[in-house]
Amino acid sequence: MTDSRPIGIFDSGIGGLPIAQKIRVSLPHENLIYLADTLHAPYGEKSEDYILQRSLAITNWFITQNVKAIVVACNTATMISIQTLRNTYNLPFIGVEPGVKPAAIHTQTGVIGVLATPKTLTSTAFHQLAQRVAGHVQVEMQPCPKLVHLVESLELDSDNTHQIVADYVQPLINKGADTLILGCTHFAHLTPIIKQAAGHAIEVISTETPVAKEVARRLKHENLISDQTQAGITKFYSNSDLTRFQQQLQRLWGEDAQAERFNA
Repeated sequence: MTDSRPIGIFDSGIGGLPIAQKIRVSLPHENLIYLADTLHAPYGEKSEDYILQRSLAITNWFITQNVKAIVVACNTATMISIQTLRNTYNLPFIGVEPGVKPAAIHTQTGVIGVLATPKTLTSTAFHQLAQRVAGHVQVEMQPCPKLVHLVESLELDSDNTHQIVADYVQPLINKGADTLILGCTHFAHLTPIIKQAAGHAIEVISTETPVAKEVARRLKHENLISDQTQAGITKFYSNSDLTRFQQQLQRLWGEDAQAERFNA
């Protein structure tokens, strides 16, 4: 029996769009709802309790939309909220966390660098993750408080953005990092600039593809895969300026994307 209920995907803004795009490609017959909590962005500047309350409110809204699974497409929200969400709701939750494990396996110098929001890097969950999977690898952390604002403003290739990215990347290279982790989903939009700043010898690890694979695995495991033959529908919601969100969608998703409002 087909399960055509949608998959909910949320982020504080447009950072989760690359994950949604990978899910759309890997699960073309699934219906998706992408929610940008732009009114309360960026999460990286908020308290842990604030982020948890937003995650709970968004989950409750998703439940009114009859979703069958929720993707927390934000590193900060995953680090802070996902365990509580899993303990509170009878739904599959798939989160995104910095790719520390693959970076620790890949590194030749024994030093890996993490580019992330300040809130992610100070969270207990991130430090537990690093201790659990990094082994004897040296983990260098670089807070990047300016990058989310640049991405949300669609300032993706300006001279200013190039300089700010270089200022964040270079200290990690100077410390011997040969592998960089994008520890915020927003940063995927800046991957070409980050790679340019790091140089061709540096590996840059992002997590959109692994997250999409995990979504497919979980849905299959829970017998939630849709067997409808037509292409799935993707709906986009924001609780802030819809004109701006529409511009972001047209730039990063396609002209057919239409922004709608949600209240939560």
